[in-house]
Amino acid sequence: MRGGRAVSVLVRGWRRDWQQRSKLERIDLYSRMTVSTMPWFFTLAWQVAPFKSDIRHDPLPLLLGLALLIVSLAQCLLSNHNIRLAYRHYLGKAVFPRHRRLPPLALVLVSLGLLAVLVGVDGVSDAGLLLMVINTPMAFATTQTLLVPVRTFLLQSLGFAALGVGVLAAAGVRGGPLGGVALTALFGSAIVLVSVRPSAWSLGVMWQAEEARDLQARLAVAEERLRFGRDMHDVLGRNLAVIALKSELAAELAQRGRPEAVDQMVEVQRIARTSQQEVRDVVRGYREADLSTELAGARGVLSAAGIECEVRGATGGELPAPVQAALGWVVREAATNVLRHGDPRHCTIRIGSSADEVVLQVENDGVAAAPDGTAGGLGGSGLAGLRERLRALEGSLDAGPAGDGLFRLTATIPLSGTETRTPSRTKPGAGAEGAGAEVTAGTEEARVVPGPAGPTALREERR
Repeated sequence: MRGGRAVSVLVRGWRRDWQQRSKLERIDLYSRMTVSTMPWFFTLAWQVAPFKSDIRHDPLPLLLGLALLIVSLAQCLLSNHNIRLAYRHYLGKAVFPRHRRLPPLALVLVSLGLLAVLVGVDGVSDAGLLLMVINTPMAFATTQTLLVPVRTFLLQSLGFAALGVGVLAAAGVRGGPLGGVALTALFGSAIVLVSVRPSAWSLGVMWQAEEARDLQARLAVAEERLRFGRDMHDVLGRNLAVIALKSELAAELAQRGRPEAVDQMVEVQRIARTSQQEVRDVVRGYREADLSTELAGARGVLSAAGIECEVRGATGGELPAPVQAALGWVVREAATNVLRHGDPRHCTIRIGSSADEVVLQVENDGVAAAPDGTAGGLGGSGLAGLRERLRALEGSLDAGPAGDGLFRLTATIPLSGTETRTPSRTKPGAGAEGAGAEVTAGTEEARVVPGPAGPTALREERR
């Protein structure tokens, strides 16, 4: 009973680990596992089969055959031990130490020597000899083909075939069987070359594409930071320079007792308030989400990740600006969750509107458990923030599994009176308790009201 539970826990752990991997990581793991099992398969097929009828059933031939089998299994273990580092060497992420190539090579030479002794005591038939010759270099060649260029590997294969022919000829093999030894040795190396090398090449191309996508994303973020920095410089650069000059002038006038110093400081105060409002406008524009832009961005990002994305319905150009902004945030967060949770192949975004309401649905076929244990990230803080945005427009948000392996997010916003309602905006990192100074600018009055987080409770009023 306990053994069954342990196996069940182990299987669930493997399944959970598999589901948490990306598509590329799954392909990588599958390729490595396939290559790792190849030497074992060939050893069981070509080293064990001769025991039935090809190896003479006498103590010495059977002992030599068993020794050959043990050496072949040791080669398989060494190959599995080296295959991960060999892949990293091929991908340029690590260097395979030269000293780790010597034990597999030594085992190959030992196998060839045992095979020659087996032939010398007339303990194996020609058919069994050819099978064991094919298997002799398989485990060693599996890693070697990843460590050297193709031309070098071919030359090494020719050298091994020539060595095998020489050793077995010295052991007494003649005529057709000797030619078969050369052909089967080359055939075994060719099987490894056409099986392992293309698999590693495909993995290298896919990892390069993944790194290129990551680099593109980082460049996009850096470009957006530069753009925001340029906007802030354009807004504040001139005004800060004027404030600095007028402050110096006011200080000079104050030292001389001139009343014009007050006028200069009033002008500095006006420019500072204007700059504050301009910065707020830049930040507000930077944080606004445009629906059509977010739809295009979601389609591009999901397509780049290998997820087919389809947008159905209008792009929202006829909707009020507050509704477009709120739905834009919904599309952005939904696209992020599709990439972050599950492993979907298709994603559909539907937008439908009537005279009373607008409904946006984001549906994908990648239902999976989020890190917090909820389906599709239903309990995450991102969706909670979306609900707050939609609540300001009297809207609602529903998210959860929709059956048939689908996950659906639905945002609904009523259109009646939306033109007069705007969602509340909050400064980044500031809540109701930590708001900074509030600016109310008019033609005749401007107030600076520091909030509770301000250094003082000063209210300065100028009429």
